[in-house]
Amino acid sequence: MTLLVIVIAAVGTLVLASVVAVYAYGRFAKRARGAPSHALPKDGPPTRFDALVEPLLARHPGESGLALCSGNLQAFAVRAYAARYAERSLDLQYYYWRDDLTGRLLAREILAAADRGVRVRMMLDDINSRGNDKHNLALDSHPNIEIRLFNPSWARAFGLQRGLELLLRAVRTTRRMHNKAWIADGRLAIVGGRNVGDAYFDAAEEEANFRDMDLLLVGPAVEQAELVFDLFWNSEAVLPIRKILGRRRGNLPALRQRIEHTATTGRAAPYVQRVTEESRQETSLGQLRWTSEANVVSDPPEKAMGIGEDGWLITSIEPLLKSATSALTIVSPYFIPGDSGTRLLKTLAEKGVDVSVLTNSLAATDVAAVHGAYVRYRKLLLAEGIEIFELKPDDDRTDMSLFGSKGASLHTKAFVADNAAGFVGSFNFDPRSASLNTEMGVLFRHEELAREVEAVIAAQTSPHASYKLDLVDGKLHWNDTVAGAPRQLTHEPNASLRRRFIARLISYLPIESQL
Repeated sequence: MTLLVIVIAAVGTLVLASVVAVYAYGRFAKRARGAPSHALPKDGPPTRFDALVEPLLARHPGESGLALCSGNLQAFAVRAYAARYAERSLDLQYYYWRDDLTGRLLAREILAAADRGVRVRMMLDDINSRGNDKHNLALDSHPNIEIRLFNPSWARAFGLQRGLELLLRAVRTTRRMHNKAWIADGRLAIVGGRNVGDAYFDAAEEEANFRDMDLLLVGPAVEQAELVFDLFWNSEAVLPIRKILGRRRGNLPALRQRIEHTATTGRAAPYVQRVTEESRQETSLGQLRWTSEANVVSDPPEKAMGIGEDGWLITSIEPLLKSATSALTIVSPYFIPGDSGTRLLKTLAEKGVDVSVLTNSLAATDVAAVHGAYVRYRKLLLAEGIEIFELKPDDDRTDMSLFGSKGASLHTKAFVADNAAGFVGSFNFDPRSASLNTEMGVLFRHEELAREVEAVIAAQTSPHASYKLDLVDGKLHWNDTVAGAPRQLTHEPNASLRRRFIARLISYLPIESQL
């Protein structure tokens, strides 16, 4: 009886402390909110991008132009190009921004834009920003740059205080902003799956380089991206970094010196050169596909509080998946279909739809725990005739990295239905994207663009790049080619004992909803 009383008292104390912590945080957040601001109007003297885009829009009234950015070096160059020639505004929204080679090179372009008088608003999710507070505060010290953090923590240092806050605000702290958008002058937008960091731009030396996709947008879709940005920027879930840290200025001169030093290293040269080439040719704008059926879609920031479920992104994506009548291709690095997703894919397969899924192999994934939840569904899906491909951790392609790492890991989130309509964005086919993180992306209908996306996927599902899974007498087999010869394996390929152990352990734990 005494033990029961102690347990009840402990639980009651924890609940009370959690309520107090949530209330106190709410009062702090209300006081710390920044002043509202919105996308700048496109008036005044025309910018370079005004002059480039307006004639295109005049030839395609009511339509948006979309260009696929699948190459990592191209994806870096387009972002840097958009910043280098912005004259009015830059609105940047990311899950994280690494302080590494490519992160610093892009920060250099942001600073140069701000020096020219461009207004820069940068919004980052807080979960990955701790440890970069000095860097971010230094950027925020520029009079033309403001940085705000999504769902920020009081505790800025790693340790007991942070752990206690995570415990007491557990329901809220697990909800993150996974959106990715780069908007220049209200004329160009880049929306997709890439964060800012070396692994997304083929610069990683030790870790795997990600395979990913973005879409470059012009036209009405850019205005939609601006509305999403403003909705988040002015929400109660987003707070100015200077209010969170209680300091108004960082060491901007020291940051400039460090960034300039990085830009003069030999490793920076290919990136600087590629930006110059993009600037001269403006090649991405010449690859635009025009359609009136392109929409930037997003979860609302209120998803961080667990409200507004009717407006969550999954309600916009599901109709695309269900619309498939002949073929559906799903690319998701973290693929956990759950019972509802499994039923959906099974129903489509029963109707004669060719359903295929590309995800990471255990050896290629950067989150082995997710693989542990995914493995529960492999046999079920294969038994229904659904094709499953798992990206190999390396292959014989030559475009993997500029600096030595040949490791590959899938990070693309894309869906294509009937080779005619698709989605490219940040949304994984998993419970976290559906219910916890805020996500965004582009829904489109355009056959040529859909075929471009499918062509990239086809290269990644080829036998030299991925394993094709088969179910033989109830057992899994992994099929690929090595040196041109077919090969069949009967165990998780190239995965270390540690990875196999973690994945197996996770497969038994009831934590799927958090993955």
